[in-house]
This record gives sequence, C-alpha cells and structure tokens, in this order.
Amino acid sequence: MSEARSLAFARPVRAGERIFVGAGACPGFPAACVADLCGLPVGAVLQSGGRDLLRILSVSWNSAGASAASGRVVLAEALEDIPAGDVTAEAVSRGPALAWITLSDKGAAGKRHDESGPLIAELVGEKLGLRYAQGFILPDDERQLRALLVDLALVQGFDFIMTTGGTGVAPRDVTPEATLSVIEKRLPGFERAMTAASLAKTPHGAVSRAVAGTLGGAIIVNMPGSPKAVRECLAPLLPTLGHTMDKLHGDPSDCATLRC
Repeated sequence: MSEARSLAFARPVRAGERIFVGAGACPGFPAACVADLCGLPVGAVLQSGGRDLLRILSVSWNSAGASAASGRVVLAEALEDIPAGDVTAEAVSRGPALAWITLSDKGAAGKRHDESGPLIAELVGEKLGLRYAQGFILPDDERQLRALLVDLALVQGFDFIMTTGGTGVAPRDVTPEATLSVIEKRLPGFERAMTAASLAKTPHGAVSRAVAGTLGGAIIVNMPGSPKAVRECLAPLLPTLGHTMDKLHGDPSDCATLRC
C-alpha cells in the first residue's frame, strides 16, 4: 500500500470537504484527478510529507452515459486544507475497517431507532482500534443484503462486516441465507461460540441461525438483533478477531500464539 500516487488538484480543497476523484474529471464535482485509487480499501489515508491529506470513503462508478464506458471513482474526505497543484502521496492503513448492517423493515422505513449497529462499532473499536467504521440499514431483503455484502467485502475492502437482526425463524428472517450464499469459508467455531454465549443466558439462544464466514479479505458475522444479545455474542469473539484477520491475510506465524 506504500506505492506513490500522483494527485492533481484543479482548485484548493478545504479540510472536511468530500470530493470525487478518479481516472479523469468527474462532471459536476469540482475536484481532482488521480491515477488510481480504486485499489485502496475504505479508510485508507493518503499521506504526503507526513501530513494526512485524504481518507478513502467509498468506491463507485461515474455516469458516462450510453456513449462511453463508465469509470471507477472514489469518494474521499479532505483531512486538512489542500492547495491547488500536484501532490505525490502514499497510502497508509491504520487498523481494520468495520461495516455494520442492521436488518430491519421498520428501521429501514425510519420507524425504529437502531442501537445494535452502533454498539457493534463501539465494542469492536474498543478492542481493535478501527481505522474506519460505517453503518447501513436494510429491510429484511435477501437480495439487497447479498449485494451489499459482496460490495463491502470485494469492492470497498472492509475487513469486518457484521450484521444484526434477521437470524431467527420468522418469515422475514433471511440474513443467514444471504450470508451463506456469498461466503467462501465458513467459521463454525464463531457460530458455536455465539450459540454457547446465548444459551448461557436463555434457552431461546438455540433458535438463532447466525452464520459466520469469510469473503475475500473480509470476515462476515451475523449477530442477533437486540443490543443485549449483540453484547453477549460479541464477547467470546472479540479476543479472536485480530488473530483470525491476520490468518485470513496470510500471516504465517504459529496459531498457538493467540493475540489477546
């Protein structure tokens, strides 16, 4: 991730401003050109001369119309004032990035305040020191969830993707089905640990169908819907997340040495 990248800013950019950058100007957005940022994960920071300039927020497509092919563009946030002109910057990454997804028909319709998703970010952040966290609220829709999981893992580059809600047996509980359809390696130990933690509190824990697994470089975990249950199920996983991520990314060290 330390490869130098050349940025050309057509105008000054203010700290806190969000701009679209890509392999060419983006119509309607007064921003910059950059050779290639699309391979960077969300939360990565572009640094120049020891100064943090930009943070990557998301990757999407520009709208070229029917006459030309669309190109990738990156939404970035300026971390300090940047003058117009050319800048050579390197990307740095500080800690993992987490996406939480709340599955709730009422939540997606704005009829219910979500507490479980932000709690996931709080608990994981306290343990691992996240470089970036972003939340999403979806209705209980399998196709929408499946598409979002793939995008977050394979395009945006999140390290952890944790869902909350939709793990039971109600007609609209489809989170496990969506997750099973996209993961590449299942993590049954995660699932057993969450079930054991739930059963220690209530026999209803046996009803959960939560799934855990990996997709690309991301770890995906289904959590129950209530904040209390999220706290209970995350507790046995938190000590394992860093180690699991290291192994997923190719760490060759001895597995018997567990980072706490």
